[in-house]
Amino acid sequence: MDKLGDLRHITLFLSFAKVGAFTFGGGIAMLPVIQREIVENRQWLNHEEFVDVLAVAQSGPGAIAINTAILTGYKLLGAGGVLSATAGVVAPSFLIILLIAALLPEYGQSPILSSFFMGVRPAVVALILAAALSVGKKVLLDRASLALAGLALIVSLALNPHPAVLILSAALVGLGRFLAAKRKARTDKS
Repeated sequence: MDKLGDLRHITLFLSFAKVGAFTFGGGIAMLPVIQREIVENRQWLNHEEFVDVLAVAQSGPGAIAINTAILTGYKLLGAGGVLSATAGVVAPSFLIILLIAALLPEYGQSPILSSFFMGVRPAVVALILAAALSVGKKVLLDRASLALAGLALIVSLALNPHPAVLILSAALVGLGRFLAAKRKARTDKS
């Protein structure tokens, strides 16, 4: 690999390591940090591509941050990019959890540690809400999308289905809307 390729892999690793190191709560709570890093700071993806990556990352099994790293890394640098981005997003968590596991038996009941986590929890909720609002502004552009999001929220709160059921159902509705629009366009031509 040439020096430019090495530099691009290092940059990709460090960008995702920053995401992994400076977010608490994982998953959805990481989205604003991921978005800021790969869309706004690095401009590796535009907003529409980012939303598409999130849709695929959320639909697949595994952690959304890792799935996002895999998809972004592959788009930018192929298989090597997958390794660089994934290693970057996983390494900080792995090292922190390793440290916590080593210290937990001795300090697990510490009032300082308990206070720390009590302070982090509301911040994680705020990050999740910020991610939802940020992505929502770019996705919920018409009444049909707003209605589908509202219906998914109601079903989620009322029935607590597995997320995959909601995602698959919404994907089928989207496919149905596409097919209906295609059919209408053919009918209008006739």
